[in-house]
Amino acid sequence: MTTIHAVEADTDLDTFDPPRIADRLYHDLLSPPETAQVRRRVRRIAADTIAPIASRIARGDERIDGFPRDAFDSLASAGVFRIPFSGDVGGDDLTHRATATAVAVEELAYYSNSVAAIFDVHCILAGNALNQGTDAQRRRWLAPVVAGEIVGSFATSEPGASSDLSPIAVTTEATPTDTGWVLNGRKRWITNSAVAAFVVVLARTGSRLSTFIVPTDTPGVTIGTPDRKLGNKGQITADVILDQVQVDSDAMLGEEGGGLKIALQTLTYGRIGIAAAGVGMAQAAFDHTAAHLARRHAFGGPLAGKQHWQFLMADRATAIESARDLYLKAALRLDSGVAFPEPEAAMAKLRGTEISVEMARDAVQAFGGLGFTQSLGADDTDGPVEAFYRDSKIGEIYEGANEVQKWVLARQIFGREITG
Repeated sequence: MTTIHAVEADTDLDTFDPPRIADRLYHDLLSPPETAQVRRRVRRIAADTIAPIASRIARGDERIDGFPRDAFDSLASAGVFRIPFSGDVGGDDLTHRATATAVAVEELAYYSNSVAAIFDVHCILAGNALNQGTDAQRRRWLAPVVAGEIVGSFATSEPGASSDLSPIAVTTEATPTDTGWVLNGRKRWITNSAVAAFVVVLARTGSRLSTFIVPTDTPGVTIGTPDRKLGNKGQITADVILDQVQVDSDAMLGEEGGGLKIALQTLTYGRIGIAAAGVGMAQAAFDHTAAHLARRHAFGGPLAGKQHWQFLMADRATAIESARDLYLKAALRLDSGVAFPEPEAAMAKLRGTEISVEMARDAVQAFGGLGFTQSLGADDTDGPVEAFYRDSKIGEIYEGANEVQKWVLARQIFGREITG
């Protein structure tokens, strides 16, 4: 790829596709060959199927547009959901599955963080949790998830419990019966729940936590009205209410009392995915901003000729490089068999989401009024970067707030006996 050159200032922003600067600046010495192949493959799929509808998804109303089924079905048809899984459930049976999954998330987030989040919950959270089940559970539930025949969902958060998943904080409760369990409680911010065939639910069983596979058509399961959020409009979230929900004994995922371990391991994997999504959004905002600075003229020359923007973009390029390396390193450690690849997972989630917010803010500033615009009244041209600004913030919050990641890192530095 060649260096960006200034183009005419009236370039049609609705059709302009900026150069991928990472292809020129980033030298990937970490990804195995199969991972590089997955990146190329998912990039083509995302460009063909997600890019054309990304604006509609970003500007949608969760209560009107709803779940972007066309995007989900496109990914299913292209086999993207096979990437994280083994061949016995229909997966691609890759050697470095977590690493390939993470780069897939980055490539999806480049165009739509909503679609990346759907993939994350469907495959990394719900799918990874199911993958720890029995062979019968994996055949019944995971195989159709991999095929994209059903949508998966994962429920740990509650109105009063999110980052804190201790048995004291979690109020959803499972009570044993002669044939299985009765679940009561309320889960909140549950992605995909409005269209999911099942929800993996974390619930208190006595003094410990366990996980359950709960079909959403089970009597007593109610999916609430979807939330209206600042961003990620295509990532439909809603409450899941469990009122005397009866499930058989084979609905338990793993062992009784083993739910917290499943949840924490799954969320650690998920944080690598969220880090990759942050890098994808940051790279997209960076590419759009660099192209704009090269073509936008003010005070006698392109904005890219001003030292302020040169230095800022140099800093952002360095940060994106570091964040990408961190998530790849964390994913490679996960693939090597390390269930909790710290400190890299916490560092990756922290830095990947921070840089996405920072770069999105800079993109809005660089574009000026156009950066603050969702669409121009004159011709309904889409604002080029405002969706990055809205979508990026959630990365610092979900799947373990960034303050929790700093606490995890502090424990690595000082030890639990000091940090608590």
